[in-house]
Amino acid sequence: MAYKKWVISGVDKSAAANLAEQTGADPFVTLIALSRGFTTPEELELFLSDEPMLSSPYDIPNMAAAAEYINNAINNGKKIAVVGDYDCDGITSTALIYSYLLSRGVNAVYYIPNRFSDGYGMSTDCVDALKAQEVDLIITVDNGISAVEEIDYAKKLGIETVVTDHHLPPEVLPNAIALVNPHLSGSNCEFKDVSGVMVAFKLVCALSGQEPEELLNQYSDLLAIGLVADVMPLLDENRVAVREGIKAINTTKKMGILALLNSAGIGKGSLTAGKISFGLSPRINAAGRMGSAEPALKLLLSNNFNEANTLAEFIEAQNKLRQTTEQEIFEQAIKIIEQNGYNFNRVIVVCGKGWHHGVLGIVAAKITEKYGKPSILLSSEENGFASGSGRSIEGFSLYNALKESEHLLYKFGGHNLAAGLTLEETKVEDLRISINNYAKSRPLVFPVLKLDCKLNPAAISLDIVEALKDLEPFGTANPTPVFAIYNLEVLRVSSIGGGKHTKLLLGREKVSLNALAFGVPEGAFPFNVGDIIDIAVTLDINEYLGKQSVSVIIKGFRKSGINQDKFFNDIAEYNNFKLGEPTSAAKPTREEIGTVYRFIKDNVTEETVRQRFIDTLGFFKTAVAIDVLKELDLIKTQKAGSVCYLKLNQGKRANLADSKILNS
Repeated sequence: MAYKKWVISGVDKSAAANLAEQTGADPFVTLIALSRGFTTPEELELFLSDEPMLSSPYDIPNMAAAAEYINNAINNGKKIAVVGDYDCDGITSTALIYSYLLSRGVNAVYYIPNRFSDGYGMSTDCVDALKAQEVDLIITVDNGISAVEEIDYAKKLGIETVVTDHHLPPEVLPNAIALVNPHLSGSNCEFKDVSGVMVAFKLVCALSGQEPEELLNQYSDLLAIGLVADVMPLLDENRVAVREGIKAINTTKKMGILALLNSAGIGKGSLTAGKISFGLSPRINAAGRMGSAEPALKLLLSNNFNEANTLAEFIEAQNKLRQTTEQEIFEQAIKIIEQNGYNFNRVIVVCGKGWHHGVLGIVAAKITEKYGKPSILLSSEENGFASGSGRSIEGFSLYNALKESEHLLYKFGGHNLAAGLTLEETKVEDLRISINNYAKSRPLVFPVLKLDCKLNPAAISLDIVEALKDLEPFGTANPTPVFAIYNLEVLRVSSIGGGKHTKLLLGREKVSLNALAFGVPEGAFPFNVGDIIDIAVTLDINEYLGKQSVSVIIKGFRKSGINQDKFFNDIAEYNNFKLGEPTSAAKPTREEIGTVYRFIKDNVTEETVRQRFIDTLGFFKTAVAIDVLKELDLIKTQKAGSVCYLKLNQGKRANLADSKILNS
């Protein structure tokens, strides 16, 4: 499992109280807002404002030129194509521009590249296809800023291009009629972290001559879905658009979106940014990941009940196929990783044969979450190349790491936390060595669990949960608040959800609370009744039979009083030890191994054993002791459902002097 360092925001409570007094905001809300960097009354009031304020379209470079050229093309009856992308941001961007053009009676078409046959963005094949349809003008959305050769090719065929994009511009820019991108030099945008769908929306505002606030209600549904899916920070105008988009979707009459909500099991009126992220976006993305993105685009555009439901059913099937494929690759990757000990590397590099490229990024993210380390997932093909995706953790730049191994790569690109790459299959092992050597030269980082503040269990109430709604919508850069509750005694542990989840009754002094650990089977919960633990939680409101109560959702737990520095140093030493590298940590003695052996009984997990001795032996000695007992066949592992237990090998005798681990 991945261990995370708990980091609590150092909020000045007196400053929070003062800010609450100045603004009239709820003191608890102010405390959370202050922990997120809203330090002045003006910043807080703007953040909490219900006014739908958006910046001018003309703050984005070249917007006026783009709008003038496109409007002239429309007035002259030119045929216009919208070229998008196969992900959710690209699909919503395409739907937005295309539907606007249709509303003006334009002879318009769209082109969504196929992930597998076309690749990302514009291509010469795309241009050829549009030339065959006698297109006069291409408008790119969510792509195009790097399409230098493709736009030149289109120009040679008599097709002009207007680029709208949000990706960082390269050194050499394409020769388009206009490049509309907030990151270009000369930008007047104070807030630039927008997605492609926001840039597309601003273009529509300029084309129509209307203010963004006037058109927001019409397009906010597409804006919300695209912005959340592209993991944009929910700040500034992104926050405004998503907030208004959630309202619009919760009252929508659009058949396509209603069918999508129904398919995702989201009741009308109950949508949140989280439900967009985990319910709507994956379904829209699934179409492009598994095949063609066109059915998802058609669904967003549909206002026919039967057509919308047919498309939603197809996309749901694609999403289930995506989930199945993803899980199969994840399990295969885990097997390869643990058989080869890659999980002890600082950067995990794993390669499989013929894995589906559409889900490699998702699986890489799951591997990084499981092991708490940067990971690269590759699929080798018959052409002798391997390509795939990588995901990282905060503090380790995957892009810089790949840059240092550039001599091994055919191509790569990305940013600090995510990247894509291609290399010859024969060089995968060289990449593993190279990137881990780079990682050893950098400070060791661990995943972090960011906590907004400590919380007294006696203070938990419906009132504070209601107050937190002022901070919604939650998402990137404005996550759901997470609170630390310390020194709780475990009073009861019970299984719920058919054994998939655990319900805890916890107490401190005279206060008790129920808390839910979703995705943690009872057997995997490593503490027993009477143990004193800390928990990291989010708070929500649960309604049952008309009665509301606070739902406490556990996001992390640990033994109270843990010395984090020593604990994570022990983990680092253990990883080095498993890789045969030098370590300063002392191995467990015969007596210490005996203590661990005597504690083990049937239906005890390794994590339970580690937690039992975390204060005495520490992580390193306990983990090595378990390894020795396994090596000598004194204990074995036995899987029950999703939980792997340790089991004594009854009657087995062994001499610790025979242990290669201890003698190494």
